[in-house]
Amino acid sequence: MKLLKLNKAVYSIFGLVIFISSCKEKPENNSDTLALSNTKTKTEAPKKELSQEFKNYWYNGTAEITSYNLEQARYGEIREGSAVLIYVTEPFLPEAQVKADNSNKSNIPVLKLNSTKNYLTGIYPYSIMTSSFYPVHDNQHALKLSFSSQEWCGHVYAQLNNKDDFEIISHSYFESEGDQSLHLNKVALENEIWNKIRINPSDLPIGEISMIPSLEFIRLSHKELKAYEATTSLTEVNGVNTYEVNYPVLERTLKINFENKFPYMIESWSDTFLEGFGSNKKVLTSKATRINRITTPYWQQNSNKDLSLRDSLGL
Repeated sequence: MKLLKLNKAVYSIFGLVIFISSCKEKPENNSDTLALSNTKTKTEAPKKELSQEFKNYWYNGTAEITSYNLEQARYGEIREGSAVLIYVTEPFLPEAQVKADNSNKSNIPVLKLNSTKNYLTGIYPYSIMTSSFYPVHDNQHALKLSFSSQEWCGHVYAQLNNKDDFEIISHSYFESEGDQSLHLNKVALENEIWNKIRINPSDLPIGEISMIPSLEFIRLSHKELKAYEATTSLTEVNGVNTYEVNYPVLERTLKINFENKFPYMIESWSDTFLEGFGSNKKVLTSKATRINRITTPYWQQNSNKDLSLRDSLGL
C-alpha cells in the first residue's frame, strides 16, 4: 500500500515536471510576444553610441518641424501643395509596438518621423501621412511604419510591423486591393531612409540592394507590395549630400538632398516616375523644397493663440 502511494507520488511529480516543461516550451513556439523578444535578441546588432551633440539636439524637449513647397505628380499632371516633416524622439514599446506611456528599461528609444502631404487634384483634396519609427541606436530596421491617404473617392491604410519578419496589413476601398495581410523578408525600407539620414547617413545602404518602396508610392501607384531591386548611391556637392535610389523595374528614381553636417537637415527631394493612366501616362517628377524650419513642443501648442506659429512655417 505504501509502495503504491509512493509510486503515485512519483508519477504525480513526474507529470508536474512534464507539465512545467511544456509550459516553458510552448510559448516560445506559439507566442507572438515571446517570438518578438527572441527575434530581437538574435537579430539586433550592438547599439551604436549616441554623441553628446546628438543628445543635445534630439533630447531637448522639442520636435523639429520643417515645411516644404510641394510639386506633386498625380494623374499625369503636377499639383501644387505643401509637405511637412516632423521629427521627434520618443520611447517605444518593442512588443506592442506603440509609444510607451511610462518609462521602462525595455523601452526602445526611436526617432519618429511624421511626414505629411496636402495637395488638390481638381475639385478634391488629397491628405497623406506616413509615420516611421526608427531606433536611435541605428542597430535594426524601422520597428513600425504606417501610412494613410484620404481623398474624396475613399481612403487607404497600410501598416508594417517589424517582428520575426515584416508583418503587413493593408486596407483599401479598391476591389483589387481590398483587405490584405502578408509577410515579407527583412530588407532595406525606403521609409526608414529618412530617419537614417538624420541619425547616421554614413550607414546608408549603398550599391545593388533589395528595397521595399515607400508605402505611399506602392499604394498610390497600385504596385505590388514587395521588395524590388534598387541601385543606391551617396554623393556630395558644395556641402550638400544626395542619396539616390533607382528602381529599374519601377522606372523610378528618388533623390534626397541633405546637409553634410549634423543634424543633417533635409533641404529638398525629387521623385521621378511614370505617372498617370492610359494616354495620360508619362514620366513626371515630384519635388519638394524647404520653406522654413522650427523646433518647438508642438503638442503643447494647440490653442487658437498658437495659430501664428503656422505663419512661421509658411503654411
